[in-house]
Amino acid sequence: MKRRNNAKRRHSSHRNKNNQNKKMEIRQNDVFIFGKHVVQGVLEEDKQVKSIYLQKDLSKDIHMCIMKLARQKKLEISEVSKRDLDDITKGANHQGVVAVMPAYEYQPLEEAIRASKSREEASFFVILDEIEDPHNLGSILRSAEASGVHGIIVPKHRNVGLTGTVAKVSAGSIDRVPVIQVTNISQTIERLQKEGVWIFASDMAGEDMRQWDTSGSIAIVIGNEGRGVSPLVKERCDGTVTIPMAVEIESLNAGVAAALLMYEVARERL
Repeated sequence: MKRRNNAKRRHSSHRNKNNQNKKMEIRQNDVFIFGKHVVQGVLEEDKQVKSIYLQKDLSKDIHMCIMKLARQKKLEISEVSKRDLDDITKGANHQGVVAVMPAYEYQPLEEAIRASKSREEASFFVILDEIEDPHNLGSILRSAEASGVHGIIVPKHRNVGLTGTVAKVSAGSIDRVPVIQVTNISQTIERLQKEGVWIFASDMAGEDMRQWDTSGSIAIVIGNEGRGVSPLVKERCDGTVTIPMAVEIESLNAGVAAALLMYEVARERL
């Protein structure tokens, strides 16, 4: 009897080890949301979650609320090493908690245009020209929600996607602000112009935003953190606008610049 129990225990241990390895498999489209408050918020809002990873050498008290919510939803909970969590979050401050979610969905441009028209207000879009820092995209999403933007337009290539870092920085705005992924920014600008949307690129040599006419439907183009708006995209725009500053500096952070310009547009609308 004792030998049979030991064999059963060894078999169970081997099976659990295999399951643990299986749970740590990373699928290409998986999104990792991390941080205690972010993961707790995702679970409380009843969003689709595939599984939960917890750092095994932390106190159970730290994870108690998250474990309770996860068990209520009958989610898989895996205890893994800090190194595993560091790997899947690329060294971010995960606080020992990671949720695995399906990839975020992008909204089609035509649907975003229809949605903005249905609100019976002038369209308001933000176009990102090769933004690379997920923290910038996250902060832009947060400012966009607060200032009434109808959608964020991003290129399919050479632009940061909707990652866990973006979700954490956006503080939930990633679920409420439509993100539209397009193949070609220049063609998208032409499409919006046909809908009566005026396109303005952020540029150091542009029109002072204090004299900027923000009436009507508008889209703001925010350029890459280092290169700014590309010359080809800038040529397609109806104008450029700059943020006046008390002293000469090279440029503002892309997320800060976007927030200032968005609020300048929103100032008249709010």
